[in-house]
Amino acid sequence: MSAFKNCTPTADATMERPSPRRMDGPARHGGLIRRLLPSESAALHVHLLRLDAESRHDRFGMGVSDDFLKQYAARSASLDDLIYGFFVDGELRGAGELRGLGPAGHEHWRAAEAAFSVERAWRGLGVGEELMGRIVRAARNRRAATLYMSCLSRNRAMQALARKFSAELTFEAGETTTKLPVEGPTPFSLIYEAMDDAAGFAT
Repeated sequence: MSAFKNCTPTADATMERPSPRRMDGPARHGGLIRRLLPSESAALHVHLLRLDAESRHDRFGMGVSDDFLKQYAARSASLDDLIYGFFVDGELRGAGELRGLGPAGHEHWRAAEAAFSVERAWRGLGVGEELMGRIVRAARNRRAATLYMSCLSRNRAMQALARKFSAELTFEAGETTTKLPVEGPTPFSLIYEAMDDAAGFAT
């Protein structure tokens, strides 16, 4: 079982719905979403530690220990992962992760998987949808042909989020697998990612 597991998405790279949203006004969650630096693995670790037992099980598809979370966060800094964080007053309260599944080099991003975690107090505020939009756009810009996400069948919130992006869902043995169409990159999608990254690091 992959340690990356969570509602961890499935997507063919053809269409992206809805279009990636950019934060032109104040978000109702009151936080900031930006990319995490490799040096911020400690912030990811602390965020994961704050997840309750049910949320950890939803995120990884199994119960995990504090020591597992420490190793996972440290390992994420050494891999070619892309992580977007949701920050409130400088504290990481949610994360969207994108990992290439192919071998190193040109084929690394041909297939990718995504995973999400949002602390309970910040759910229902649009955080997951905004993280998902960033992850789908990042997969698009890296020319991923397939984006995978699977979650427990009881995780209705993640299934509803996937459906907002026109994903196909299949159910098997207590798990849901998502197949999400994603468009290839456009000049605008590349520019918006660069602009969001620059704005996030400048804040």
